[in-house]
Amino acid sequence: MAVKYDLNEREVWDGNFAASQALRQAQVDVVVAYPITPSTPIVENYGSYVANGYIDGEFVMVESEHAAMSGCIGASAAGGRVSTATSSQGFALMAEVLYQASGMRLPIVLNVVNRALASPLNVRGDHADMYLGRDSGWIQMGAFNAQEAYDLALCAFKIAENHDVRLPVMVHQDGFITSHTAQNVYPMTDEAAINFVGEIDPVDDMLDFSRPVTYGAQTEEDWHFEHKAKQHKALMDSRPIIDEVYEEFAKLTGRKYNRVESYNMEDAEVVIVGLGTTVETARVAAEQLREEEGIKAGVVAIRCFRPFPFEDVRDALEGAKAVAVTDRSSPGGAMGAFFNEVSAALYTTESRPLVTNFIYGLGGRDFSIDEAKRIFKEQKAHADAGHITTDIQQFSGLRGPHLGYFQTKRG
Repeated sequence: MAVKYDLNEREVWDGNFAASQALRQAQVDVVVAYPITPSTPIVENYGSYVANGYIDGEFVMVESEHAAMSGCIGASAAGGRVSTATSSQGFALMAEVLYQASGMRLPIVLNVVNRALASPLNVRGDHADMYLGRDSGWIQMGAFNAQEAYDLALCAFKIAENHDVRLPVMVHQDGFITSHTAQNVYPMTDEAAINFVGEIDPVDDMLDFSRPVTYGAQTEEDWHFEHKAKQHKALMDSRPIIDEVYEEFAKLTGRKYNRVESYNMEDAEVVIVGLGTTVETARVAAEQLREEEGIKAGVVAIRCFRPFPFEDVRDALEGAKAVAVTDRSSPGGAMGAFFNEVSAALYTTESRPLVTNFIYGLGGRDFSIDEAKRIFKEQKAHADAGHITTDIQQFSGLRGPHLGYFQTKRG
């Protein structure tokens, strides 16, 4: 019997503590972890909850992030509710095993505190690790603040463990900007939280000796294609279930989430599309530009990065004239990965707004309200001219000479 843990109606938590409280309230059976900055407090806190009797679970320390996800796979295959957390290089080391978890259809929840990938070494936040996992077969959801890190972690278990989904889920938050910034958070009671998440109902668990199962089978060309196609279908079919979970959560808490969030988009002509904490900065900039200069600025935020919401993105940007897609990750010799996906969604639309790519905030570089305003105004210039007036890809906030590798000859 777990010791009672009292919460106030309003708490002051950072994103890491918020995520760890969600693990406690969801009564996670097993956390297997190898801590790494800036995600360490999530698993560290869970370990303290176990040690202090606040939860009847198991905290297992291992020798690497590769081993951490391997341990999670074993515990989940055995029928447990399982979670862990990681960042950056740890995520990269874990990457091999991420494909095992999704291929085996195991409902593991991974809290990813986004951080830049080396080299050079950097412990601050950008989205390089999130992009690294985009093709691993996991559902990926993004929190923009501490409240959302808590809420989405609870939603993640309910989504992952749904028998029509049975896929692992990542919940992303920006390293240090969200993970270490204390904000007001309004938690559910322990009883309400576990009633929402529900008890795990395992499928094909290895401890059910009356019905032996095999995990990690080899298929080669005979069946591999069919397995991956079914896995992809399950990922795409998770979209209505994600929506249903968000709707149920809204009825309980009044906090409504959508796979694509739109702000001031009713009449928006110029738009920033973003992920993570950038969204809140862009929203402030859009509101100020509307009040100060009458610029019809709006923001579209991707809450659910995988499965990518192509139709919802297309619909959200239907009336826009110029769109800036922001990538907080090094493009590696191409347009930004996020830009490519948003552009693909827009390619089939009749309106076809002008779309440019901004690489920004790498290694934790600040993204200011003034910089967001500059981007909005540049989109206004594109819209007024009827064509892109600058390089199609820019490095926003970069010191030193202008870098314009991808240029446009439109006009």
